[in-house]
Amino acid sequence: MLDATAVRTWCALALDALGRAREEIDAINVYPVADGDTGTNLYLTVESAARAVEAVFDGHATAGPASPAPLPGLPDAVRAMAHGALIGARGNSGTILAQLLRGMAEVLAAQEHPGGPDGGELLRRALRRAVESAYEGVARPVEGTVLTVATAAAKAAADAPGGAPEVARAADEAARTALAITPGQLDVLGRAGVVDAGGLGLVEVLGALSRALSGETAAPEAARERRHRAAQQAAVEPGPQARPAAVGCRPAPADSATPAFEVIYLLEADDSAVARLRTRLDALGDSLVVVGGDGLWNVHVHVDDAGAAVEAGIDAGRPHRVRITHFGSPGEPAARTREPAQRAVVTVVPGDGLAGLCAEAGATVVPAGPGEPPASGELVAAIRRAHAREVVLLPNDPELRHTAAAAAEQARTEGVRVALVPTRSAVQGIAALAVHEPGRRFDEDVVAMTAAAGATRYAELAVAERQSWTMAGVCQAGDVLGLIDGDVAVIGTELAATAETVLDRMLAAGGEMVTLVLGAGVPGSVADRLERHVRDGHLAVDTVVYRGGQQSAPLLIGVE
Repeated sequence: MLDATAVRTWCALALDALGRAREEIDAINVYPVADGDTGTNLYLTVESAARAVEAVFDGHATAGPASPAPLPGLPDAVRAMAHGALIGARGNSGTILAQLLRGMAEVLAAQEHPGGPDGGELLRRALRRAVESAYEGVARPVEGTVLTVATAAAKAAADAPGGAPEVARAADEAARTALAITPGQLDVLGRAGVVDAGGLGLVEVLGALSRALSGETAAPEAARERRHRAAQQAAVEPGPQARPAAVGCRPAPADSATPAFEVIYLLEADDSAVARLRTRLDALGDSLVVVGGDGLWNVHVHVDDAGAAVEAGIDAGRPHRVRITHFGSPGEPAARTREPAQRAVVTVVPGDGLAGLCAEAGATVVPAGPGEPPASGELVAAIRRAHAREVVLLPNDPELRHTAAAAAEQARTEGVRVALVPTRSAVQGIAALAVHEPGRRFDEDVVAMTAAAGATRYAELAVAERQSWTMAGVCQAGDVLGLIDGDVAVIGTELAATAETVLDRMLAAGGEMVTLVLGAGVPGSVADRLERHVRDGHLAVDTVVYRGGQQSAPLLIGVE
């Protein structure tokens, strides 16, 4: 059903899909500038849209009994999605995607109850309006780009019978077909032997829409791999000069005479002022995209004179969130009054106690509350706050892998050398931080920290909120769950006893050090009991205890 929940699921699936495809999309980014950031920009754009939708749902959940409905309506969800994408849009493709979503929202927000047989027609009109809006926002449309892929999707949707799931599936299939022939439509793609990067990103977004409306909850990896292989194989057919795209290899730009700067800003201005701004910016540079409406616009342009582009925005209204990227030296940091440190560690932590511990060790801390993981923008801000030439990033949560990767890529464009150590738990982050030595070579430090994290098995104790099936059997609400490496391994009724069972299972495979991190409200007697248990049953194993203060789990365990 095409409703607010479907929009929420769509955003989540699209964000996950772009997170998985981000590096691949970055690697084939050759148009309009081979700056290798299209995948990252699309991820950040959709991340902003997804967070805006989640905020709408959170607002309804906390509205209380006076709330008119337990869930937001479709208009609220799609307006939030479009607004979030607009204010978070990055790069040329991200800005165009924001306008595509805005065009869809114009249609979808006009009908409160779009389910049933009318859902398909509503989606057809939404996709058609999305393409019209995108072409209105792009000053000089070019075939063989994301616009071409979007057009093919909308045309297929218009001819597709059935309801919203069938229409979305037809749009997805047509988009993949259109993507495969983009190398034959744009010379720079044909020479590089790649499909359009922005188009590939849109294929991921439309695929997520199709899965959301058909009731799927995850992207089938095998199907995704087949889709990408087919697209890349088709990319070599237009001519003998084409070659397969190589992920991780960034092709050289076809034209070295590209503008020097990318300028992006949000602009508060009326329609008449924006019309004049378009004409002025079009004369200054290329890749001009101005999207938005209702007094708020996102402006993107490539120019040689960045100052003139910003001044044009000042004359039109109030520009803010101004971002200027130098293509010739991407990521060249702005001059700062304070000399940056050589190296820093940025770590995500779930509690005040751990935050203090990591800060004392010299790390820059990013707090994470229950159900409130940090966004990539928060991680980027922390990397900037660390003010170092080299940064080691510790996400300490498997769910943050895509977010942390996007933040690392963004920071690299600003001239910071960032290494992402894929820590999956706070105890792995503690182990990595313990071996950090700023005085040794960066690569050696990263290897040592990665090895320490990888050698640390992790577990957490949690309390079940409802009856459910687990790998250890059926649990009831209130049961204590012992999760080892992310999977439920033990179900108990009391925290300390369940933790003892978890420790015995983990130490059966060996270990020299046990780390216990107590959550908020857990008495010290629990740690005393567990220390005695380790000492009595496992000779030569040391135990260290920290009061982490985390709300998410009453106990974290690490075994090294």
